[in-house]
Amino acid sequence: MINPSPHSSPTAMRAPTREGVLRAADKIARLLPPTPLLPLTLPSGASVWAKAESLQPVGAFKIRGAWHRLTDMTPEERARGIVAVSSGNHAQGVAWAAARLGIAARIVMPADAPEVKLAATRALGADVVLYDRRRESRDAIAAGLIAQSGAVLVHAYGDPWVIEGQGSTGIELTGQMDLQAGGAPTRIVTPCGGGGLAAGLVLACPDATVVPVEPEHWDDLTRSLASGTIEAVPADAPGTACDALQTPATFPINFAVLHAAGVTGVSVTEAEVRAAQRLAFAALHLVIEPGGAAGLAALIANKVPADGRTAVILSGGNVDRAAYARVLARDD
Repeated sequence: MINPSPHSSPTAMRAPTREGVLRAADKIARLLPPTPLLPLTLPSGASVWAKAESLQPVGAFKIRGAWHRLTDMTPEERARGIVAVSSGNHAQGVAWAAARLGIAARIVMPADAPEVKLAATRALGADVVLYDRRRESRDAIAAGLIAQSGAVLVHAYGDPWVIEGQGSTGIELTGQMDLQAGGAPTRIVTPCGGGGLAAGLVLACPDATVVPVEPEHWDDLTRSLASGTIEAVPADAPGTACDALQTPATFPINFAVLHAAGVTGVSVTEAEVRAAQRLAFAALHLVIEPGGAAGLAALIANKVPADGRTAVILSGGNVDRAAYARVLARDD
């Protein structure tokens, strides 16, 4: 058996830093154009700024953390390949970066992930390993694959490079708001699964209030931050359309950043998420997946105030066409 690299264990890693976020932002700026920052008027009449990360090449912000992580790997690590865990968006970001860098990638994905995400990940050249998210642990499966091959783990959120890479969103956002809104964001509302993007935004924008938003029943991070200890999603939690945000529990590396900053989260209902998807389509002409619309849902439902210079991250747009058509056809 080959011993995995120390980088394979999130608990053994260094802490993410703002310096790392700035370095990641420089990498991303050399690779990709900034995603648009769009003014949006909410049904209440309040104004916010929407950052369309759904327009990234892989349809989600996850390309940022994947690129920062993989480009920091040593030649020896790259030669061993990578293993990742993802519901779909991180999978595509990792597969995209791995293909550009010539790194073999195996990605553990739930069997019930949207077909559009599974197909796109395979099309980018990654080897997809399916699992049952109700009965199996994706982290345990990934650990087994790493033990067999010595590959490097690229976790979807419990990784300092991934956190720093996602934080580049905040650096880019700040520059855009300085130009368009008259100053840096005072509040950033973001969809949240495991907390990689939220933690990165805290590091990137220390003067802003970062508000992570989760689907109801999957609000483990919100509960964890309130109690001061990491709590998991109950085993009997009902399903949610926000497949990108169905993480079983945050990791200590994410929790440490968010708890130290005094972050508090909120949760949104399925109907509130659908309303946000419809507003993004009607007002911004953007296709946003359920998980990517969670932050906007909280603002529409007045669960988070839109005052000062408030920004919302539209984090992804990878949604099956039939499911999206059904959302648009509803009026709830």
